[in-house]
Amino acid sequence: MPARLPPPSPTELPRLMFWRLRRNPLRRRNDLTQAWIGIGLLASALAATPPAMFLAGDSAYGHYSRIAEQQAATRHHTTATLLENARRHPEPGSAEARETRYPTKVRFTDPHGRARTATADVEPALPKGSTIRIWADGDGKITEPPLSPDQVRNRAMGSALVAVLAVHAGAAAAYGTAHHIIQRRNLAAWDSEWARTAPRRRTSP
Repeated sequence: MPARLPPPSPTELPRLMFWRLRRNPLRRRNDLTQAWIGIGLLASALAATPPAMFLAGDSAYGHYSRIAEQQAATRHHTTATLLENARRHPEPGSAEARETRYPTKVRFTDPHGRARTATADVEPALPKGSTIRIWADGDGKITEPPLSPDQVRNRAMGSALVAVLAVHAGAAAAYGTAHHIIQRRNLAAWDSEWARTAPRRRTSP
């Protein structure tokens, strides 16, 4: 049984496609078919990239913009008071300490004017009675701030990039499927040809 050849790498695809387009005595009809399939898929992927980027990015931008507006309308920026001392960082003044936040009990007023007690992440070593700024939702729970314009834009750009990758991954998968089918047909043709020629080879003087 002939050894199974590994699929071509992405850097080899253009060379293999154009090799199949050149006239030579070893080229089969399936080779030419595979080359044109590859060229067609490549052209389709390149043509589909700009609209895919625009449609995915525009849709994501609208989606996250609506989320940001809804969050801004339902979240409340208020002041909270620490009910206990925040933990101290083992390395005060270090870069890690400046980035670290510790869960600490705080009291604040929700959007309906009611006093609430919750746990918020605060800077190390803040003493009891200190005040911090927090965001709370309509239910009086501490939450993240609304999405910023930069966050909305970054998420839209990420969606556009995913759409581009999906287009090219789909084209690559389609080419791989076509390559697999054509290879199987070639192997079947070789087996059939060998079945016809092998008896003549054994009976020849």
